[in-house]
Amino acid sequence: MERKFILLLALIIVSVSFAEAQKILTLKDCYEKALASNALAGENEAYSSIWQLKDKNLSKSWLPSLDASGSFIYNSSVVDLSSALGSLPIPGIADAIKPLPHEQYKITVDINQVIYDGGAIRGARALERAGLRLDQKQTETDLYKLRALINSYYFSILLIDRQKELLNNYLEIINKRIFSMKSAVDNGVILKSDIDVLSSEKIKLNQQLSENEIRKLTLLKLLSDITGSEIDSSTELIVPGHPFELNKDLSRPELHLFDLRKEQLAAAIQVIQSKRMPKAFGFATLGYGNPPGSNFFKDEFATYYILGAGVKWNIFDWNKAKDEKQIITIQQNIIEKRKADLTDNLIRLLDAKNAEIASLEELIESDAELIAIKKRITLAAESQYENGTITATDLLNEINNERQVVVNHEIHKINLALARVEYLNISGKEPE
Repeated sequence: MERKFILLLALIIVSVSFAEAQKILTLKDCYEKALASNALAGENEAYSSIWQLKDKNLSKSWLPSLDASGSFIYNSSVVDLSSALGSLPIPGIADAIKPLPHEQYKITVDINQVIYDGGAIRGARALERAGLRLDQKQTETDLYKLRALINSYYFSILLIDRQKELLNNYLEIINKRIFSMKSAVDNGVILKSDIDVLSSEKIKLNQQLSENEIRKLTLLKLLSDITGSEIDSSTELIVPGHPFELNKDLSRPELHLFDLRKEQLAAAIQVIQSKRMPKAFGFATLGYGNPPGSNFFKDEFATYYILGAGVKWNIFDWNKAKDEKQIITIQQNIIEKRKADLTDNLIRLLDAKNAEIASLEELIESDAELIAIKKRITLAAESQYENGTITATDLLNEINNERQVVVNHEIHKINLALARVEYLNISGKEPE
């Protein structure tokens, strides 16, 4: 039992180590990592914070405003009632009335409260919300452009990996053929130059493997930089799956961006309309001065207050609001035309990409038949070489012809997967 437990533990450790060593990475993972690590990704949070502050300030427009002020006024000429009342037949009345003071002192606190604003605050908040969505969608649109670059790196690595696998397979075939030739050379059946032909091909294959490794390391570095994660040669890249049906439904962020711009303009129309609506407000003034308020006959400092309400309505603005609405309507029409133009271009791109996909699928179907034929030719060439009817160079040519057909087949499969992903990107959908 103890030995079984130790063996089981060892198997678990080996499995975990292998899983850690063999990391799996999908194209969708690359998209998500690139979005999370890009500097633009933090803009959405910043835009949200800006909107919250602006919306908070707009909401405060319903709160009363308080303003403090003070003033000193000197009047060179004031009303003198004593001279006017001195002609009255009432003795002493002129002496009882003091002349109005030339100086006025005043300290006030003014309070203003919006009662009805015609929807101006609501419209301004809606405009800010539309601006937030527009900014965030613009960021999403800018980040969406990274996908084309990620696709280029990702599928280039997939192609290099497949080429490496094929090169190693053919290198093994060459090594086996060289090994079998050595005994034939020792027995004087073939010349040593036949081995040299295959040995030179072996050197070429090793050179191609070295070049591919250098290219792969470069592409891995580029993919690591754009995704913000460490991707090395031990990482296995998965060929993306594809949906059963590639339809022409469009959900590109650029199209949503046009819709949000129209919504922002619609919100701007609401703000313009609110300018023509009547406004109601209340006000109050708490003051301390000499004379207090409008009591000019009281020549001393005292407190006072004023209460009131008012209505303001711009009944005629020389058609300014109408012209502003017309400008926005023209802008909305421009946006709609641009959206339609982009939609048409995307549909044309989808048609072209769909034709490319169909062409690649036909090539892949014919590749299978071509590979089977080339394999039969290679087997026949090997038999002819062993019978001495063709040279080692002729045999190598047939081996290379077969290899090229197989390589082309793998290139077609990778290109087909890439074309399908590009189709999804054009339409704005996510790869599986």
